[in-house]
Amino acid sequence: MSATTINQHLSQNQASNLIRLIIGLIAALAVTLSLFWVMQYLIATADRSLNEDSAGNLLDFVRVKRDETIERRQLKPEKPPPPDAPPPQPPTPQLDNLNPNAEKIAISAVPVETDIEMTGGFSLGVGEGDYLPIVKVAPIYPNRALTRGIEGFCVVQYTVTSLGTIKDPVIVESQCTSSLFHRASLNAALKFKYKPRVIDGEAVEVPGVQNKFTYEITE
Repeated sequence: MSATTINQHLSQNQASNLIRLIIGLIAALAVTLSLFWVMQYLIATADRSLNEDSAGNLLDFVRVKRDETIERRQLKPEKPPPPDAPPPQPPTPQLDNLNPNAEKIAISAVPVETDIEMTGGFSLGVGEGDYLPIVKVAPIYPNRALTRGIEGFCVVQYTVTSLGTIKDPVIVESQCTSSLFHRASLNAALKFKYKPRVIDGEAVEVPGVQNKFTYEITE
């Protein structure tokens, strides 16, 4: 193929490409314009429909002022009931007719004994300076005796000190029914408190004081 033929062929291709480009631009412009017109139309119709809908659904509220009249009731206090008539006063006694020589009623004094005495270490005599129990604690029932159903008593002998406390407590074996009560009786006796005996203005010890603890099972 000669050079002249190749140049002609290239020129024809360039001309055809240019024509295609121009046709494509025209087509693209037409499509763009048509799309722009369609969008404008849709926007216009949409705004018109919205305006019509909103205009048709608009509600107008009118606030009416109510004419209210408040009636106030004035409550008048009720009158209290009239007071009851006071009872008549008793007549004033006449003292002019008293007879100073009238018989007198003799009233003799009633004899009262104040000395109380209890044996076995419970001397409650109110004689001057005698010792008196102030605090006495009940013993705790031993568990072993309680489970076995054992009842009885136990006598404890001790000395009341000058301070009113207890010292040297011992069990009186001949007056205790069971050895199960020994420890509980001694512990309870040690918690006793006494008003000490006073002789010539001085507190003294009182030996040989006894106390009996009784153990009974109550239902």
